Amino acid sequence: MVYEIVTRIIDIIVSIFAIIIFSPIMLITAILIMIDSKGPILADVPERVGRNYQPFKFYKFRSMVVSAHTMLKEDPKYSKLYKEYKKNSYKLKNDPRVTKVGKFIRKYSIDEFPQFFNILKGDMSLVGPRAYYFDELEYYISMNPEVEEDIAIITGIKPGLTGVWQISGRSEISFDKRIKIDLEYAKMRSIKRNIIILFKTPFAVFSKRGAY
Repeated sequence: MVYEIVTRIIDIIVSIFAIIIFSPIMLITAILIMIDSKGPILADVPERVGRNYQPFKFYKFRSMVVSAHTMLKEDPKYSKLYKEYKKNSYKLKNDPRVTKVGKFIRKYSIDEFPQFFNILKGDMSLVGPRAYYFDELEYYISMNPEVEEDIAIITGIKPGLTGVWQISGRSEISFDKRIKIDLEYAKMRSIKRNIIILFKTPFAVFSKRGAY
């Protein structure tokens, strides 16, 4: 109970501060996205898995062409790429759907800045497991039924803007490893550990390791 209250207070204070500090960067990013390609400023991605497996609208600057997620799954010309996407832990190293501005903002995690609004709303926390897509978790569970209980533990807490996997290599980490990391965090989370993760996050971002 104390953990929940303290974490929520920290989330509110830090997210408000971050929104104020990063507002010039977010404004410039929004303008560049509009100039670079047609489409909305925010990504039109499917809802993400929130606490207790509840769906929520995930805010993120658009770094890809419009309908990129649907295109990858349904367009026949991307069928080979979709197989590679699933094989590589739901990541693509040289993704043809990424725009010019998108490559830059993804490299420095600027595309993630709108998530401070998710945190302020209470959909997310500063630190937590990755905000998964429903389809990737459902597919993973269908292939590995024994992990269903582990997934329930992971999704029993709020997803985070950052977390252990983000400071450990991001896209270089396999999906199996990511699940194990998030499970371990969900079972062993603490205020002290969250603070350590938050301090390590800027170094992980600027190292650009696993950012693609």
